[in-house]
Amino acid sequence: MAITYSQALEIAIANVDAEVAEKLTALKAQIEKRHSSSSPTKTQKANEGVKAEILEALATVSEPITVSELLGILPNAYTNQKISALLRQLKDAGKVEKVIDKKVSRFILA
Repeated sequence: MAITYSQALEIAIANVDAEVAEKLTALKAQIEKRHSSSSPTKTQKANEGVKAEILEALATVSEPITVSELLGILPNAYTNQKISALLRQLKDAGKVEKVIDKKVSRFILA
């Protein structure tokens, strides 16, 4: 079973003397602060807009479509790879369904 750095520090703090425990507690607080204050990157924010465009485009179709067909519907020019990656994220979030038909992946709103 894998444990986090924070969990490992808790175990270490319980098993060392007071001076070392004080230093480890400060280190644990720094780690937790660093992880709690992370915000989305510029690319992640931009991708949210592209995901919204994908969902709008998929709302206009009644049958599952391929990534290539989706690229023809989208208003902006994106690469196959970018759209495929974002469709996978949308599928994992439960917003899009992936249908495999004769080894061809097709997508539709969930």
